[in-house]
Amino acid sequence: MNFDIVIVGAGPSGLCFAQALAGCGLRIAIIERQHESQLASPAFDGREIALTHRSVQLMQALGIWNRIDQAAISPLRDARVLNGPSLYAMNIDHRDSRKQELGYLVANDLIRKAAYEVVKASPDITLLTEARISALGTNNEGAHITLANGEEITAQLLVAADSRFSETRRAMGIAATMHDFGKTMMVCVMEHSIPHRHVAWEWFDYGQTLALLPMNGMQSSVVITLPTADIQPLMTMSETDFNHAVAMRFKHRLGDMQLKSTRHAYPLVTAYASRLVAERFALIGDAAVGMHPVTAHGFNFGLSGIDVLAHEIKTAQARGGSIAATAMLERYERKHRLRTRPLFIATHAIAKLYGDDSMPARMVRAASLRISNRIAPLKRAVARMLTEAG
Repeated sequence: MNFDIVIVGAGPSGLCFAQALAGCGLRIAIIERQHESQLASPAFDGREIALTHRSVQLMQALGIWNRIDQAAISPLRDARVLNGPSLYAMNIDHRDSRKQELGYLVANDLIRKAAYEVVKASPDITLLTEARISALGTNNEGAHITLANGEEITAQLLVAADSRFSETRRAMGIAATMHDFGKTMMVCVMEHSIPHRHVAWEWFDYGQTLALLPMNGMQSSVVITLPTADIQPLMTMSETDFNHAVAMRFKHRLGDMQLKSTRHAYPLVTAYASRLVAERFALIGDAAVGMHPVTAHGFNFGLSGIDVLAHEIKTAQARGGSIAATAMLERYERKHRLRTRPLFIATHAIAKLYGDDSMPARMVRAASLRISNRIAPLKRAVARMLTEAG
């Protein structure tokens, strides 16, 4: 089989990238290990995605946003950053961004389902599901992929969108700086008796990090980050004990809490590829930049990179140039690095400081939060970053 572009991975980034190129005359294939039924009806995985205004605009342009039930989209109006047991918080107000809300919250499985539906409706995109790659490579003539069943696929350009643990990236000889924080995030949906008022929390408590992402009604997506050994008891305890344990961890600031979903655990590992492109090859999504969740910018950066690369490809194609030209791929790399690298480094610094419970670090943490809260231009800049309107 021969295509213009082959994408490895039918997660949200791979599907969105394919859709971003649909309709411009290119033959696109997506290679995915899962059965197609898993793409059509993805299971709830606990992850709620915080989307900026810019990301919503991109999803609207792709035809994905209007396929998501509007009742399942929750506004993120404001944000609070807390430290230790103190009630003092750095407050990030939506009014600093000149928007009615900082962003929106949507379940990952709903984004995946909507993205699959638009891709499935496109005659330009071929989904190759239950497909495993046994070999791949690129040269000056093109990309060459061999499937486990012996089928050969060729393309002008190969794109990897197969997670921060990308096997395709490794097969192409591209290293990644990966940092394992030695912690695990447990995510679930909880109902609580005290309203969240659509305010997101990032609470750097001593010995744990808690996040609360407000959903519609009296429910929130709760993220508890702990050393890996401490997560397992939370995953296996009875629902009654779990409800009590989570309410205790939140110091009853949300009142009584009740589990409303399955529980899911994910290792806290970040990744940044040493190169984002190679000969006739590009990385997108988490395969390129796997962000720490503290800034909630992972999928937003993924969409931003997709937009840049798709624009470069469509421009080259419209001008009769190569859609895999080295100069074009390098432009994508420069732009995506410029956008992602500073925040990637900053989030590591924040995670290191606020994950340190030593007495000097506690003092610095408390002081930095209070100082930041008093600098209005800084808070406006943070609000604009989180909103990312444009």
